Amino acid sequence: MPELPETETIARDLDREIRGRVIVAVVVRRPDVLRGVDAAALAARTVDARIERCWRRAKLVVIDLDRGDRIVVQPRFTGALLLSRGPLPAEEAPYSTLHFTLDDGRDLHYRDIRRLGTVALMDEPAFAAYDAGLGIEPLDPGFSAEHLSGLLRGSRQPVKKVLMDQRVLVGIGNIYANEACWRAGIDPSRSARAVDVAEAVRLRDAIRDVLTESIAARGTSFRDYRDASGGRGDFERSLAAYGRGGEPCLRCGARLVETHAIDGRTTVLCAGCQK
Repeated sequence: MPELPETETIARDLDREIRGRVIVAVVVRRPDVLRGVDAAALAARTVDARIERCWRRAKLVVIDLDRGDRIVVQPRFTGALLLSRGPLPAEEAPYSTLHFTLDDGRDLHYRDIRRLGTVALMDEPAFAAYDAGLGIEPLDPGFSAEHLSGLLRGSRQPVKKVLMDQRVLVGIGNIYANEACWRAGIDPSRSARAVDVAEAVRLRDAIRDVLTESIAARGTSFRDYRDASGGRGDFERSLAAYGRGGEPCLRCGARLVETHAIDGRTTVLCAGCQK
């Protein structure tokens, strides 16, 4: 967390709110979140720069600056980008690792409770090199059932692990891998290469549908995810598998199984209708 729907929500919010704004100051409180740049260099390269665009790649929020640099934020488990006019709320303020002050008086904070996420500053060649190591976007037109089938046939790993491998397919983490497998009726522990073409069609459609629906609901908030205004996502109420271990399957009524045997992460599946 956050996964594709959450970072997409944050990026869209920021693009609407801060595109065209100029960074006038930078304060770094926790330099251990920085990657590829120190606090002094971050300030030197971003102060007086104009924000041209905010967008998402994989599970990253990318902020393009008019100087050619990109602020690249990887929130991981407890990170968030929060806009404020004045101090952050008391429950958020202690976890602000750094903030950019904008020319309209607002601050853009990177808040991270466990400081497992990162903030990098990359020029265009550095970002291109990083981007080259990432897989296909599941919402891109090129992500067809045929493409997914080819990715799966090339792996002996469990289906769920392939879906979560950012070198293969980006943006999907534990929540949406569980949901996509449930929707497609596929056991997430099955060998990826055993998924046939018809199942790949169902899985591809399930991936696109669950991600699109979650974006419309502004993501899933269990604990720490917040959008740029501090709001919570609403997709939790639509989850059919993740977080429902021991409850009845919404499709067949069998009790959902919760296990950590596949990849060490919580996997929830229906042994009755996921084959």
